[in-house]
Amino acid sequence: MGPNGSPTPGESKQLPAANGLALVRLIIGAMFVSVFFENLGKGLYSPGGYAGLINYYIKASHSPAAWKAVMGLAANHAAIAAPMQAMTEISLGILLVIGLVTRPAAFVAFLFLGSLWISEYGTSWIWELLVPVVASLGLAIGRAGRRWGVDAWLSQRWPSSPWW
Repeated sequence: MGPNGSPTPGESKQLPAANGLALVRLIIGAMFVSVFFENLGKGLYSPGGYAGLINYYIKASHSPAAWKAVMGLAANHAAIAAPMQAMTEISLGILLVIGLVTRPAAFVAFLFLGSLWISEYGTSWIWELLVPVVASLGLAIGRAGRRWGVDAWLSQRWPSSPWW
C-alpha cells in the first residue's frame, strides 16, 4: 500500500486477481455453510444418519479398499465423527466467508473435500467435488483472505505472516 492507503502501481495490477480469489473464497465458504445446514436438516450429523451415509459410500463407491477401511472406522465411531464433521464444515464455512486465517482454512478445506471426493468416487459425477477441491487449494496458494476479508486487515499489521 502507498502512504495514503491507496494501492501501489504493482498492487493495482493484482486487484482483479485478488477480487477473483475473494469471490471464489466466498462461494466455497458459502457452500460449506449451506452444506452444514442441509446435512443438519437431513439428520446426517446424528450417529445413525452419519453411519448410514458412510456405510452407503463403503458399499457403493469405487474408493480404494484402504480408504473404505478408514470410512468403516468413522462409521463405527459415528457418535464422535459426526459432530466432528459438523464442526469442520461450519467452521471452514465461517472462516472462509469472513476471510480469517484463510490459507490454513483453505488448505484444510482442500484436504477435507479431497477426502469426500475419494469417499464418493463412483457414486456421483466425478467433477461434483473435484472443482471445489482444486479451488480450495488455489485459495490457500493465492492468499485469498487478503481481499475482502479479516486477513486483509491482519496482513497490514503483520505482512510477513504465512497465515494470511
